[in-house]
Amino acid sequence: MREPAAPEDGYRSITALQRDLGACRRCLEAGYPIEPPPVVHRVDTRRAYLFGLAPGAVESERGLPWQGRAGATLRRWLRMDEGEFFASFYCASVTRCYPGKDPSGRGDRAATAAEQSLCASWTEGELRLLQPALVVTVGLTPARRLLRLRSLAEGVGKSYLLNDAIAVPLPHPSGASAWLNDTVNRARLGKALTHVRRELARLSDRPGVP
Repeated sequence: MREPAAPEDGYRSITALQRDLGACRRCLEAGYPIEPPPVVHRVDTRRAYLFGLAPGAVESERGLPWQGRAGATLRRWLRMDEGEFFASFYCASVTRCYPGKDPSGRGDRAATAAEQSLCASWTEGELRLLQPALVVTVGLTPARRLLRLRSLAEGVGKSYLLNDAIAVPLPHPSGASAWLNDTVNRARLGKALTHVRRELARLSDRPGVP
């Protein structure tokens, strides 16, 4: 099997990066109990980049991002059907393989900081090659990785600059999260979604922009 390129090697095309990402076993070889293969959104261009935490069991089984209940909730928030959603966003995540069940039996295991670092070069390469105009982070860990946010309350409802992109943080649409039980946080989410929809509308108004 061809070894994935090292981060310093760089890529000239998103297709080449995706090919090696699909074969990546860095975390598994480092001894982490992940369930490969990586989930890869195999599209060659998008101007909006959606950055989540990790694939779940459903995504791992189907080989596609945002297939479970959280994905359905996220699309409802954005007022998009599945076709519109995947036509608008390049979907990526902090770690690319399903991390497996938590040893406690409650929910999925949280990937370690070391696993996140092992996956970081894929994100760096995607952002360099795609040059998105809009970046949407979903959940606190993705917002920390890209925007250095310390809390959801600090960032949700605001927009930021990430290189040349507008970046908008969202909370995670998990039913297990209690963050949206607070009416103030729900108002923050409403503002954030308005930002995302506005930026997507601007992108769709540009001729030739997918």
